[in-house]
Amino acid sequence: MLTDSARDPDARRGHAAVQGALFDAAATGGVDTAAGAMAVRLDLPDADIVYLPTHFSAADADRLQAVLTDTVSWHDVWIRIHGRHIPVPRRTAWYGDTDRVYTYSGIELQPASWTDPLLEIKRSVEAVAGWTSNSVLLNLYRDGRDSVAWHADDEPELGREPVIASVSLGATRRFHLRHNDEPEHRTQLDLAHGSVLIMRGPTQHYWRHQLSKTARPVGPRINLTFRFVSPSAPRRAPCAPASLVPRSRAAPLAARDVSDR
Repeated sequence: MLTDSARDPDARRGHAAVQGALFDAAATGGVDTAAGAMAVRLDLPDADIVYLPTHFSAADADRLQAVLTDTVSWHDVWIRIHGRHIPVPRRTAWYGDTDRVYTYSGIELQPASWTDPLLEIKRSVEAVAGWTSNSVLLNLYRDGRDSVAWHADDEPELGREPVIASVSLGATRRFHLRHNDEPEHRTQLDLAHGSVLIMRGPTQHYWRHQLSKTARPVGPRINLTFRFVSPSAPRRAPCAPASLVPRSRAAPLAARDVSDR
């Protein structure tokens, strides 16, 4: 098993310093004292995951979704596969502290400056998690054709046992989890409007997750994953050329079935 995250200096600075109170309360069906929302702990081996289905009120979730849709600097991410530039099936943005560069799937993201709505969500999530983030990855899923393939948030700059705090705003989408070594261990969870999912400890080492496509008619969904990026950690070299291209919201995407992770 992995070493307890409390022994990792980076973890003490923020990667896994989540208060035990929320996770202990979830284990007994308790409530989160910061927002009064029910916290549910997922009963999974080699994982430490808590789900708060109603962290944000319906009114706040509606307001924040509308503001972020209109004000975030959304980009289409294009990756190069077999000599072709193909857009990944969602829109993306990266915000955070000045030097928190993040690399995943061959894409290097330079952070935009925090905005007031993002700071509002950040503080709310940090209060319930008892932990501090310094950056956030936003994904806009426009409809059921947008998705993210199986992956783990295990990049070196996230630390040994990263905390990932995921906020969902908009249409409910199904979130899948599967164990890396024991395929019989898998589960799925419908992530509701205004919900927060917190993954910590060994989760990213043992589990992968995805948001699959759906043929059901679904509206837009914004997902924000707050994280702590260490500027001193070695980053993976890009595995393929990629670019962030600002495009109009109505721009057609011809390859929204691409696997991008």
